[in-house]
Amino acid sequence: MTANTTSMDHFGEALRCERQRRSVSLEDISQTTKVTVRSLKALESDAFDQLPGGILSKGIVRSYVRCLGLDENEWVSRFLDASGQRVEPDPTNDKDWVSFALNVSTTRARDITDTKLRWAGVVVLLLLLAGFGWIVWGYVHQRFASLHAAPSAHYSSSILPASHASGSYHRKAHSR
Repeated sequence: MTANTTSMDHFGEALRCERQRRSVSLEDISQTTKVTVRSLKALESDAFDQLPGGILSKGIVRSYVRCLGLDENEWVSRFLDASGQRVEPDPTNDKDWVSFALNVSTTRARDITDTKLRWAGVVVLLLLLAGFGWIVWGYVHQRFASLHAAPSAHYSSSILPASHASGSYHRKAHSR
């Protein structure tokens, strides 16, 4: 008994029959799918108003029928028909979709441009930071080199060798 060949009028009854035919308990399905037993019972009793709305209820049906090894798309389609959640596309809304798609495409193009500009700004800032660091390093290196070179040059020209200084002092002391 599959979804197309069942003689049952109710979605929940057909689902329960498929589950019972496979000898699977609601508790087993609940453990596998992490869907509460209360929600599974509501599904089998066609109490669709007790299920969470929208895509969550479709997810419950998908999980349930997957656990039984049934065709998910077929059973979700049947669920949507039974619960009245199937929404047929409205051809008058096509211009809204076209304007939406155009808006999305122009917004994405602008976002891409904005992203490129941000990265270019980051690169420029890093280059400026590297340049500033190079200038500071050069200045500090030059200053450090001149401080270490200047004292030795200054002292070496003003200090006489020890032999000249001691000799002149001794000569002056003996000549008196």
